[in-house]
Formats: sequence, structure tokens, C-alpha cells
Amino acid sequence: MRILILSDIHSNIVALETVLSAARSFDTVWNLGDTIGYGPRPNECVATIRTVASVMLAGNHDLACLGLLDLSDFNPDARAANVWNGDQLTDDHRILLEELEPIQPIDDRFLAAHGSPREPIWEYLLTRYQAFDNFRRFDQQVCLIGHSHVPLIFQLTPEGRCEGPSSPDNGATLMLKPGFRYIINPGSVGQPRNQDPRAAFAVFDTSTDTITFHRVQYDVGRTQRQMHEAQLPAALITRLEYGI
Repeated sequence: MRILILSDIHSNIVALETVLSAARSFDTVWNLGDTIGYGPRPNECVATIRTVASVMLAGNHDLACLGLLDLSDFNPDARAANVWNGDQLTDDHRILLEELEPIQPIDDRFLAAHGSPREPIWEYLLTRYQAFDNFRRFDQQVCLIGHSHVPLIFQLTPEGRCEGPSSPDNGATLMLKPGFRYIINPGSVGQPRNQDPRAAFAVFDTSTDTITFHRVQYDVGRTQRQMHEAQLPAALITRLEYGI
């Protein structure tokens, strides 16, 4: 089985469609949250992802767009985009998103959390110190996270040593080793950061027990034009081409 791992689509349908095409054959999708927010096509993204995903989480921007988080916790540009995204949602898409949780066990081996196991809505898990404490907060071998928009790998050795973060390159493959535990971020589909504007995703191949990380170029200009038409904040439009 090939499982497509996505996070932080952020209403960028151009990036999402490009990723789904680039991933080629896959059996299901695990979506780690923030399907909407920032970008120009919230309904299209929800409609597309709901047809292929067996796991869907709520991210902080999803919750803010629904009015379930205090918008004052966001910077002015993000706040304006979240209000706009929330106003666009159809009733059925709103109901779907309202039913999602920010953390969800997938099975005995995998946990999905938007931010982190200890703070699934808000924590940007970026450091070894954070990872070491978070490994104490879940029992599964692998925790998949999003939120930071940065592809990262942490691992806990059988001796209890926390290693990372490592930043996987395009095409890098991680073999899941017995006795090791992992926290893995596939990066962002719709608003990539770490100075790389290419959409990010990962694929878990159950036949080889490997997770492969990918970056793919999408038509950033098309998304920017859609954002201009929606009169979304200029800074959010510009940042896409720089991956910040």
C-alpha cells in the first residue's frame, strides 16, 4: 500500500492538484490539517481532499476559519485571510471541518497530530529538546505532524537518545527501523517554507516500510493570480514565490 502524507494545503488548489498528480498511484491520503486558510480556493481543496483521505485533522487555521479559535492570536494578514476563507465555505464543508480533531491515532503504530502530541493545535515542533519531550507523550512508533511547513525528521534510538532534526532532500527515503521511534513532518503542500517554494509531501510504502520525501514545482503564478482576484493580503501572495 502507498499512503500519501500531506499537510498544510492552505486553500492552494493548484499545489494540491499538482501533488496528487505527481504522487501518481496511491491508495489513500493522510491529511495532517490546515486544509484551508491563507489561500484562494478553500471549497475546492476540501472537496478534493475529502474524496481521497482516510485521515483528516483540524489545524489551527481550519479552526480559526470556522470561528473556533480567537482570531486575535493570528497576525493581521493571516487573520484577514482566515476571515475570508471562513466566509467562502459551503455549509457541508463547514460541517465536515467542524467534525475534525487536531490529533488522531491512526493505528497501533501511527499517530497524527497537527502541531505536536503535547500541543496539537499550536506547537511548532522544530527542536530536539521539544521532540524529546514529545516522544514521552505518545506510545506509537511514529508521530506525523505538520504546522511548521518544514520537512523534518526526529528519531529516538532504542537507547533513548533523541536525534535530529534532519531536513530530508527531495527524494530522500527513510527506512523505519525496529526499536526506533520517529516524529516526521512532510512539509507543506500549499505554503512551503524553508526557502523552497516547491510543494512538499511524503509517501509511506507499507511494502518496504519506508517514507520518501518529495518536492514538486507547481504554478505559483496561477495561485498568486487567484489570490489577487480574491483581494487577499499582498504579503501572503508574494511569499509563495520565495518559500517563506
